[in-house]
Amino acid sequence: MSKPMIAIEGLTKIYGSGDGMVTALNRVDLTINKGDIHGIIGMSGAGKSTLIRCINRLDTPTEGRILIDDQDVLTLSGKELSALRKRVSMIFQQFNLLMQKNVSRNVRYPLEIAGVPRAEANKRVKELLEIVGLTSKENAYPSQLSGGQKQRVAIARALASNPDVLLCDEATSALDPMTTQSILALLQDINQRMGITIVIITHEMAVIRQICDRVTIIDNGSIVEEGSVDEVFTHTKSTAGRRLFGVVKAENQEKIGDAVRIVFDGDERHEPLLSQFILKTGIAVSIISADMNRIGGKSYGQMMLKMPTSYEQRATLIEGLREMGLTVEEVHDS
Repeated sequence: MSKPMIAIEGLTKIYGSGDGMVTALNRVDLTINKGDIHGIIGMSGAGKSTLIRCINRLDTPTEGRILIDDQDVLTLSGKELSALRKRVSMIFQQFNLLMQKNVSRNVRYPLEIAGVPRAEANKRVKELLEIVGLTSKENAYPSQLSGGQKQRVAIARALASNPDVLLCDEATSALDPMTTQSILALLQDINQRMGITIVIITHEMAVIRQICDRVTIIDNGSIVEEGSVDEVFTHTKSTAGRRLFGVVKAENQEKIGDAVRIVFDGDERHEPLLSQFILKTGIAVSIISADMNRIGGKSYGQMMLKMPTSYEQRATLIEGLREMGLTVEEVHDS
Protein backbone atom coordinates (compact mmCIF):
# COMPACT_ATOMS: atom_id res chain seq x y z
CA MET A 1 0.00 0.00 0.00
CA SER A 2 1.29 3.48 -0.93
CA LYS A 3 2.45 5.76 1.85
CA PRO A 4 0.51 9.02 2.25
CA MET A 5 2.46 12.09 1.14
CA ILE A 6 -0.30 14.51 2.15
CA ALA A 7 -2.90 13.79 4.84
CA ILE A 8 -5.62 16.39 5.41
CA GLU A 9 -7.86 16.06 8.47
CA GLY A 10 -10.97 18.10 9.23
CA LEU A 11 -9.80 21.09 7.20
CA THR A 12 -12.10 24.09 7.41
CA LYS A 13 -11.62 27.56 5.97
CA ILE A 14 -14.05 30.38 6.76
CA TYR A 15 -13.79 33.86 5.31
CA GLY A 16 -15.48 36.86 6.92
CA SER A 17 -17.93 36.80 9.81
CA GLY A 18 -21.57 37.37 10.63
CA ASP A 19 -23.82 37.81 7.58
CA GLY A 20 -20.77 37.99 5.32
CA MET A 21 -19.32 34.67 6.47
CA VAL A 22 -18.39 32.22 3.71
CA THR A 23 -17.35 28.62 4.38
CA ALA A 24 -14.90 27.85 1.56
CA LEU A 25 -13.89 24.45 2.98
CA ASN A 26 -16.03 22.37 5.32
CA ARG A 27 -14.23 19.66 7.33
CA VAL A 28 -12.29 18.21 4.41
CA ASP A 29 -10.54 14.84 4.91
CA LEU A 30 -8.21 13.77 2.10
CA THR A 31 -5.20 11.49 1.60
CA ILE A 32 -2.82 11.90 -1.35
CA ASN A 33 -0.40 9.01 -1.79
CA LYS A 34 3.31 9.39 -2.44
CA GLY A 35 4.16 9.22 -6.13
CA ASP A 36 0.56 9.64 -7.34
CA ILE A 37 -0.84 12.17 -9.76
CA HIS A 38 -3.93 13.22 -7.83
CA GLY A 39 -6.59 15.40 -9.43
CA ILE A 40 -8.87 17.70 -7.45
CA ILE A 41 -11.78 18.83 -9.60
CA GLY A 42 -14.81 21.02 -9.09
CA MET A 43 -16.71 23.84 -10.68
CA SER A 44 -15.77 27.48 -10.10
CA GLY A 45 -16.19 28.41 -6.43
CA ALA A 46 -16.20 24.78 -5.23
CA GLY A 47 -13.21 25.39 -2.92
CA LYS A 48 -10.44 23.60 -4.82
CA SER A 49 -8.08 26.61 -5.11
CA THR A 50 -8.58 27.42 -1.43
CA LEU A 51 -7.62 23.83 -0.64
CA ILE A 52 -4.36 23.95 -2.60
CA ARG A 53 -3.46 27.35 -1.11
CA CYS A 54 -3.92 25.88 2.36
CA ILE A 55 -1.66 22.92 1.52
CA ASN A 56 1.33 25.19 0.79
CA ARG A 57 0.34 27.73 3.47
CA LEU A 58 -0.39 30.60 1.07
CA ASP A 59 -3.62 30.61 3.07
CA THR A 60 -4.14 29.56 6.69
CA PRO A 61 -7.12 27.31 7.48
CA THR A 62 -9.58 28.11 10.24
CA GLU A 63 -9.17 24.64 11.73
CA GLY A 64 -7.91 21.15 10.90
CA ARG A 65 -4.53 19.56 10.16
CA ILE A 66 -2.35 19.20 7.06
CA LEU A 67 0.42 16.61 7.29
CA ILE A 68 3.06 16.49 4.56
CA ASP A 69 5.27 13.44 4.96
CA ASP A 70 4.00 13.24 8.58
CA GLN A 71 4.94 16.87 9.34
CA ASP A 72 2.09 19.16 10.42
CA VAL A 73 2.60 22.20 8.19
CA LEU A 74 0.22 24.35 10.23
CA THR A 75 2.72 24.37 13.10
CA LEU A 76 5.54 25.76 10.93
CA SER A 77 6.75 29.34 10.68
CA GLY A 78 9.85 31.25 9.59
CA LYS A 79 12.71 29.08 8.33
CA GLU A 80 10.71 25.88 8.75
CA LEU A 81 7.95 27.22 6.52
CA SER A 82 10.51 28.38 3.93
CA ALA A 83 12.03 24.89 3.95
CA LEU A 84 8.58 23.39 3.40
CA ARG A 85 8.00 25.57 0.34
CA LYS A 86 11.20 24.21 -1.22
CA ARG A 87 9.75 20.73 -0.87
CA VAL A 88 6.28 21.77 -2.10
CA SER A 89 6.53 23.74 -5.35
CA MET A 90 3.65 25.33 -7.24
CA ILE A 91 2.81 26.28 -10.81
CA PHE A 92 -0.01 28.64 -11.72
CA GLN A 93 -2.42 29.32 -14.56
CA GLN A 94 -0.75 32.62 -15.48
CA PHE A 95 2.86 31.32 -15.31
CA ASN A 96 4.11 34.17 -12.99
CA LEU A 97 7.42 34.58 -14.86
CA LEU A 98 9.78 37.52 -14.37
CA MET A 99 9.37 39.41 -17.65
CA GLN A 100 12.73 41.24 -17.43
CA LYS A 101 14.72 38.01 -17.00
CA ASN A 102 15.46 35.49 -19.73
CA VAL A 103 14.50 31.82 -19.50
CA SER A 104 17.73 30.72 -17.80
CA ARG A 105 17.53 33.44 -15.17
CA ASN A 106 13.85 32.70 -14.49
CA VAL A 107 14.71 29.07 -13.80
CA ARG A 108 17.83 30.02 -11.80
CA TYR A 109 16.03 32.61 -9.65
CA PRO A 110 15.00 30.26 -6.77
CA LEU A 111 18.52 28.84 -6.74
CA GLU A 112 19.97 32.35 -6.45
CA ILE A 113 17.67 33.09 -3.52
CA ALA A 114 18.78 29.83 -1.86
CA GLY A 115 22.44 30.86 -2.24
CA VAL A 116 23.40 27.99 -4.56
CA PRO A 117 26.87 28.67 -6.11
CA ARG A 118 26.59 30.03 -9.67
CA ALA A 119 28.39 27.12 -11.38
CA GLU A 120 26.18 24.57 -9.63
CA ALA A 121 23.05 26.63 -10.34
CA ASN A 122 23.92 26.97 -14.04
CA LYS A 123 24.43 23.22 -14.31
CA ARG A 124 21.05 22.60 -12.68
CA VAL A 125 19.36 25.09 -15.03
CA LYS A 126 20.72 23.27 -18.09
CA GLU A 127 19.44 19.94 -16.70
CA LEU A 128 15.99 21.39 -16.08
CA LEU A 129 15.70 23.06 -19.49
CA GLU A 130 16.56 19.73 -21.08
CA ILE A 131 13.85 17.99 -19.05
CA VAL A 132 11.19 20.48 -20.19
CA GLY A 133 12.45 20.63 -23.77
CA LEU A 134 13.61 24.26 -23.85
CA THR A 135 17.38 24.07 -24.25
CA SER A 136 17.18 26.22 -27.40
CA LYS A 137 15.26 28.97 -25.55
CA GLU A 138 17.64 29.61 -22.64
CA ASN A 139 18.35 33.21 -23.75
CA ALA A 140 14.81 34.07 -24.84
CA TYR A 141 12.54 36.35 -22.78
CA PRO A 142 8.99 35.44 -21.72
CA SER A 143 7.49 37.87 -24.26
CA GLN A 144 9.11 35.80 -27.03
CA LEU A 145 7.56 32.52 -25.86
CA SER A 146 4.25 30.80 -26.55
CA GLY A 147 1.89 29.98 -23.68
CA GLY A 148 3.06 26.37 -23.60
CA GLN A 149 6.72 27.40 -23.53
CA LYS A 150 6.03 29.83 -20.67
CA GLN A 151 4.43 27.04 -18.68
CA ARG A 152 7.43 24.79 -19.37
CA VAL A 153 9.68 27.52 -17.94
CA ALA A 154 7.42 27.73 -14.88
CA ILE A 155 7.63 23.94 -14.45
CA ALA A 156 11.44 23.99 -14.74
CA ARG A 157 11.60 26.77 -12.14
CA ALA A 158 9.30 24.80 -9.81
CA LEU A 159 11.60 21.78 -10.11
CA ALA A 160 14.76 23.77 -9.30
CA SER A 161 14.55 23.04 -5.57
CA ASN A 162 14.10 19.25 -6.07
CA PRO A 163 10.60 19.25 -4.56
CA ASP A 164 8.76 16.20 -3.26
CA VAL A 165 5.37 17.66 -4.24
CA LEU A 166 4.30 19.74 -7.24
CA LEU A 167 1.02 21.63 -6.91
CA CYS A 168 -0.62 22.69 -10.18
CA ASP A 169 -3.38 25.30 -9.86
CA GLU A 170 -5.32 25.31 -13.17
CA ALA A 171 -1.92 25.02 -14.88
CA THR A 172 -3.39 24.30 -18.32
CA SER A 173 -6.51 26.48 -18.27
CA ALA A 174 -4.89 29.27 -20.33
CA LEU A 175 -3.62 26.86 -23.01
CA ASP A 176 -5.16 25.47 -26.19
CA PRO A 177 -6.09 21.75 -26.28
CA MET A 178 -2.96 20.53 -28.13
CA THR A 179 -0.62 22.49 -25.84
CA THR A 180 -2.57 21.24 -22.82
CA GLN A 181 -1.93 17.65 -23.89
CA SER A 182 1.81 18.27 -24.27
CA ILE A 183 2.07 19.93 -20.83
CA LEU A 184 0.14 17.07 -19.22
CA ALA A 185 2.43 14.55 -20.95
CA LEU A 186 5.42 16.47 -19.56
CA LEU A 187 3.98 16.37 -16.03
CA GLN A 188 3.36 12.65 -16.38
CA ASP A 189 6.96 12.13 -17.53
CA ILE A 190 8.26 14.16 -14.56
CA ASN A 191 6.13 12.09 -12.18
CA GLN A 192 7.40 8.80 -13.60
CA ARG A 193 11.03 9.90 -13.97
CA MET A 194 11.45 11.69 -10.63
CA GLY A 195 8.77 10.12 -8.45
CA ILE A 196 7.36 13.56 -7.56
CA THR A 197 3.83 13.57 -6.14
CA ILE A 198 1.69 15.86 -8.32
CA VAL A 199 -1.57 17.47 -7.24
CA ILE A 200 -3.61 18.95 -10.09
CA ILE A 201 -6.41 21.45 -9.44
CA THR A 202 -8.72 21.74 -12.43
CA HIS A 203 -12.29 22.19 -13.60
CA GLU A 204 -11.66 20.15 -16.75
CA MET A 205 -12.45 16.45 -16.68
CA ALA A 206 -10.26 15.88 -19.76
CA VAL A 207 -7.22 16.79 -17.63
CA ILE A 208 -8.20 14.25 -14.98
CA ARG A 209 -8.84 11.54 -17.55
CA GLN A 210 -5.49 12.01 -19.31
CA ILE A 211 -2.98 11.64 -16.48
CA CYS A 212 -4.44 11.28 -12.98
CA ASP A 213 -4.24 8.10 -10.88
CA ARG A 214 -6.88 9.26 -8.40
CA VAL A 215 -9.48 11.99 -8.35
CA THR A 216 -11.26 13.97 -5.65
CA ILE A 217 -14.45 15.81 -6.55
CA ILE A 218 -15.15 18.87 -4.42
CA ASP A 219 -18.46 20.74 -4.36
CA ASN A 220 -19.53 23.64 -2.14
CA GLY A 221 -16.42 23.23 0.03
CA SER A 222 -16.93 19.51 0.72
CA ILE A 223 -15.55 16.34 -0.84
CA VAL A 224 -18.41 14.49 -2.52
CA GLU A 225 -16.45 11.70 -4.22
CA GLU A 226 -12.93 10.24 -4.16
CA GLY A 227 -11.21 7.22 -5.66
CA SER A 228 -9.29 5.93 -8.66
CA VAL A 229 -10.27 7.75 -11.85
CA ASP A 230 -11.76 4.71 -13.55
CA GLU A 231 -13.66 3.78 -10.35
CA VAL A 232 -15.23 7.21 -10.01
CA PHE A 233 -16.01 7.39 -13.73
CA THR A 234 -17.59 3.94 -13.81
CA HIS A 235 -19.59 4.32 -10.59
CA THR A 236 -20.27 8.06 -10.41
CA LYS A 237 -22.44 8.75 -7.36
CA SER A 238 -22.56 12.51 -6.73
CA THR A 239 -24.51 15.14 -8.65
CA ALA A 240 -21.28 17.11 -9.16
CA GLY A 241 -19.52 13.99 -10.46
CA ARG A 242 -22.35 13.24 -12.87
CA ARG A 243 -22.15 16.73 -14.32
CA LEU A 244 -18.36 16.68 -14.61
CA PHE A 245 -18.37 13.27 -16.30
CA GLY A 246 -21.20 14.27 -18.63
CA VAL A 247 -23.75 11.93 -17.10
CA VAL A 248 -26.23 14.73 -16.45
CA LYS A 249 -26.56 17.55 -18.93
CA ALA A 250 -26.61 21.24 -18.09
CA GLU A 251 -29.67 22.60 -16.29
CA ASN A 252 -30.82 24.64 -19.29
CA GLN A 253 -30.95 21.55 -21.49
CA GLU A 254 -34.18 19.61 -21.94
CA LYS A 255 -34.73 17.23 -19.04
CA ILE A 256 -34.04 13.59 -19.89
CA GLY A 257 -36.44 11.96 -17.43
CA ASP A 258 -35.61 8.52 -16.01
CA ALA A 259 -32.68 6.88 -17.77
CA VAL A 260 -30.11 4.14 -17.41
CA ARG A 261 -26.37 4.72 -17.78
CA ILE A 262 -24.15 1.92 -19.03
CA VAL A 263 -20.34 1.95 -18.93
CA PHE A 264 -18.21 -0.53 -20.84
CA ASP A 265 -14.62 -1.26 -21.76
CA GLY A 266 -14.22 0.42 -25.13
CA ASP A 267 -11.05 -1.52 -25.97
CA GLU A 268 -12.80 -4.86 -25.79
CA ARG A 269 -16.46 -4.24 -26.61
CA HIS A 270 -16.97 -4.44 -30.36
CA GLU A 271 -20.10 -6.59 -30.53
CA PRO A 272 -23.48 -4.86 -31.11
CA LEU A 273 -24.72 -5.14 -27.53
CA LEU A 274 -27.92 -3.15 -27.89
CA SER A 275 -28.90 -4.94 -31.09
CA GLN A 276 -28.43 -8.27 -29.33
CA PHE A 277 -30.49 -7.08 -26.37
CA ILE A 278 -33.36 -5.79 -28.54
CA LEU A 279 -33.47 -9.02 -30.57
CA LYS A 280 -33.45 -11.11 -27.41
CA THR A 281 -36.08 -9.20 -25.42
CA GLY A 282 -38.10 -7.26 -27.98
CA ILE A 283 -37.72 -4.12 -25.84
CA ALA A 284 -37.05 -1.01 -27.93
CA VAL A 285 -34.19 1.07 -26.54
CA SER A 286 -33.79 4.80 -27.19
CA ILE A 287 -30.24 6.22 -26.94
CA ILE A 288 -30.12 9.69 -25.34
CA SER A 289 -26.35 10.15 -25.59
CA ALA A 290 -23.14 8.18 -26.09
CA ASP A 291 -19.44 8.91 -25.98
CA MET A 292 -15.98 7.41 -25.53
CA ASN A 293 -13.33 8.50 -23.06
CA ARG A 294 -9.68 7.56 -22.54
CA ILE A 295 -8.81 7.11 -18.88
CA GLY A 296 -5.29 6.13 -17.91
CA GLY A 297 -4.56 4.96 -21.45
CA LYS A 298 -7.69 2.78 -21.59
CA SER A 299 -10.90 3.42 -23.52
CA TYR A 300 -14.26 3.55 -21.77
CA GLY A 301 -17.62 4.03 -23.41
CA GLN A 302 -20.78 5.29 -21.79
CA MET A 303 -24.36 5.49 -22.99
CA MET A 304 -27.49 7.05 -21.60
CA LEU A 305 -30.61 5.08 -22.52
CA LYS A 306 -34.21 6.23 -22.11
CA MET A 307 -35.91 4.10 -19.49
CA PRO A 308 -39.01 2.16 -20.70
CA THR A 309 -42.31 3.27 -19.15
CA SER A 310 -43.18 -0.28 -18.03
CA TYR A 311 -41.64 -1.24 -14.68
CA GLU A 312 -41.41 -4.86 -15.89
CA GLN A 313 -39.45 -3.77 -18.98
CA ARG A 314 -37.22 -1.51 -16.81
CA ALA A 315 -36.27 -4.49 -14.65
CA THR A 316 -35.62 -6.63 -17.73
CA LEU A 317 -33.47 -3.88 -19.28
CA ILE A 318 -31.28 -3.43 -16.22
CA GLU A 319 -30.95 -7.16 -15.50
CA GLY A 320 -30.20 -7.99 -19.15
CA LEU A 321 -27.49 -5.34 -19.52
CA ARG A 322 -25.81 -6.47 -16.30
CA GLU A 323 -25.83 -10.07 -17.54
CA MET A 324 -23.81 -8.79 -20.52
CA GLY A 325 -21.09 -7.69 -18.07
CA LEU A 326 -21.84 -3.96 -18.26
CA THR A 327 -21.78 -1.46 -15.42
CA VAL A 328 -25.38 -0.26 -15.16
CA GLU A 329 -26.97 2.42 -13.00
CA GLU A 330 -30.27 4.23 -12.96
CA VAL A 331 -30.24 8.01 -13.47
CA HIS A 332 -33.23 10.05 -12.38
CA ASP A 333 -33.50 13.62 -13.67
CA SER A 334 -34.34 15.81 -10.69
